[in-house]
Amino acid sequence: MKPIKDASHFYEVERRQRHAERPGFRINELQISPTQKVPWHYHSNIQDTFYVIEGCIRIFLQDPKEEVRLKPGGTYSVPPRRPHLVINGGNTSATFLTLQGIGDYDFVPLVSKRDA
Repeated sequence: MKPIKDASHFYEVERRQRHAERPGFRINELQISPTQKVPWHYHSNIQDTFYVIEGCIRIFLQDPKEEVRLKPGGTYSVPPRRPHLVINGGNTSATFLTLQGIGDYDFVPLVSKRDA
């Protein structure tokens, strides 16, 4: 699929707030319910760094396959072009920050037969 410059319409979350943005860098806060997810995607140029504030999240990665579980205070960085999926890892809402940079933001969705 083609890159998207603003993915906020592409998937639903309980709450989304942008805390900082300047050319090449931004910080977003997302809150997802136990049934919500950030679908499979990658970023062409930027690194995603996750920092959990409340709840738990699970990050699934490809190339190579990996699963990361984060609790409050946990952090993990996904390099550019590495496909990843984020789901809630618990039974209550999860709140986390994404630090995205350095470079131009894009969101490249991945669709497979099992996701469609």
